Amino acid sequence: MTDTAVAPPAVRDVVAALDALYPRDWAEQWDRVGLVLGEFDNPVTTVLCVVDCVPETVAEAVAVGADLIVAHHPLLLKGVSSVAPDTYKGRIVHRLIKADIALYVAHTNADVASPGVSDALAARLDLTGLRPLVPAAPGSPAAGGGRGAGRVGELATPMPLAELTRFVARNLPHTAAGVRAAGDPGRLVRTLAVCGGAGDSFLADAGRAGADAYLCADLRHHPASEHLAAGGPALLDVAHWASERPWLDDVAGLLRAQFPVTALVSDLDTDPWTVHAVSGK
Repeated sequence: MTDTAVAPPAVRDVVAALDALYPRDWAEQWDRVGLVLGEFDNPVTTVLCVVDCVPETVAEAVAVGADLIVAHHPLLLKGVSSVAPDTYKGRIVHRLIKADIALYVAHTNADVASPGVSDALAARLDLTGLRPLVPAAPGSPAAGGGRGAGRVGELATPMPLAELTRFVARNLPHTAAGVRAAGDPGRLVRTLAVCGGAGDSFLADAGRAGADAYLCADLRHHPASEHLAAGGPALLDVAHWASERPWLDDVAGLLRAQFPVTALVSDLDTDPWTVHAVSGK
């Protein structure tokens, strides 16, 4: 009797597949992406996809028996002089190594990919006719192929800003921060620009793209106020984690399609804001 079992991929195989989907040279120069730690020859049977590699998601990876974590946000974005176990990041590194769990990061290279982080966000909102909010610069490694930061698309059903805010809240993962909007509640929104993660650097681009509203995370008071005063699109501000969580489903699906692995998605809300109350209530 012939054994038809398929051998699991090695870490190097999964890394190569992820690098092909999200080439490292598509990342911003300041970014730190790719394999962070792990033995290249170790087999991978279970992958956990997370937004943040934090103690809680590492504990989840250990609990599910993961061999590899695929994270969106870099663990070691800024230089460190030590990963001693009495430091925050050092404790994470030590636990991953002791549990034999590799760590891979796809960050700004996944942001500009097509499909990428903002495509997954747009899909949650049923947007059609997608195009980049900020196309990758001509001559850059990511140029062409519909790649670039953010996406602009059309709502299946135009709706006033107030209704759109409720629609977004229903369709994105729940967080304590919820969804807030700025602008005329009755403004009709047909064309919506979206950007996974912090997006106030693209406020002017949303206006130039002809969007009626722009959705992203981490909007600040003064840039938002000045943008609206200048007649820019209405704004929707969502939790950073909620805007990037949809992409994890895409990554897990792609890995399942390519390898005989169990690819899981973490729904642990790693947004730092955990309590919401309305002033004066």
